[in-house]
Amino acid sequence: MKQPIHLNALRAFEASARHQSFSAAAEELNVTPAAVGQLVRTLEEWLDTPLFHRMKSGKVRLILTEAAEKGLPDIQAGFDRLAFGLERLKESTVSGILTVAVSPAFAAKWLLPRLNRFQESCPDTDVRLDTSLKPVDFAVQGIDVGVRYGRGDWPGLTSEKLMEEEVYPVCSPAFLQQHNGFNHPNDLLHETFIHDLSLDTFTGFPTWREWLHRAGVTQKPTAHSIQINNSAAVLQSTMDGRGIALARSVMVRDDLAAGRLIRLFPNIQFNSPLTYYVVYRPELTELSKMKAFKHWLFSEIEKSGEL
Repeated sequence: MKQPIHLNALRAFEASARHQSFSAAAEELNVTPAAVGQLVRTLEEWLDTPLFHRMKSGKVRLILTEAAEKGLPDIQAGFDRLAFGLERLKESTVSGILTVAVSPAFAAKWLLPRLNRFQESCPDTDVRLDTSLKPVDFAVQGIDVGVRYGRGDWPGLTSEKLMEEEVYPVCSPAFLQQHNGFNHPNDLLHETFIHDLSLDTFTGFPTWREWLHRAGVTQKPTAHSIQINNSAAVLQSTMDGRGIALARSVMVRDDLAAGRLIRLFPNIQFNSPLTYYVVYRPELTELSKMKAFKHWLFSEIEKSGEL
């Protein structure tokens, strides 16, 4: 079967399957019902198998055969990918939009406070942020580039290491003053620990239990804890004096510099085994706006001393 006929026949089949009608499919595709029926029959002949049971009860109603039911989801997904691909071609050639995928917390605590500098250096590029917590398919969802936290292994994506980070306890200045300071990690055992649940899916991320062990604390905490599934909200609760959080240095850097939070026991070093990476689809390596964004990211990190 010639390729254009193949694609048109698949479009006719997919529309007919959704509407269970050649007439409704023809209206959507702006052709005649006879043309839709002929395209579907052409596809059936090429496959050597029927795709519909034609049920007549007044109007003809189309019922998918078993083979058609198996193949339809992949065909529909294929058309979705084609539509996204065309949209990406349009954006790449017509617009200066760069779609960047980051976590909500990374966007709030690191990227957004610095993003104006990228926009000043690249005034022709508009940044569109995707901060979904759900797994993201870069190709399907039109993502150009992202910042991810982990071990650097994301199938189908190229990853470049951005920065490492430490993990350490922090509290608000008022909280520290209220407790007259903490002289030893054991002093924390009776305080409220704030846990970041957003990192539960990351195997190997340091927990409060591991930090206490590193600090030489053998007893268990005695107070209630607060558990939050957003890193930015963890830090905000800590600034509000709700307790002590185990903070990530990249996320907390600006809050420490501004005096909104205080690092406790800076002599205890605890590096996270996970790292920040810039990730992108390999076919977009030479996309100029993506290269400019990557260069800006590394420049910001080098300037802040976080490399």
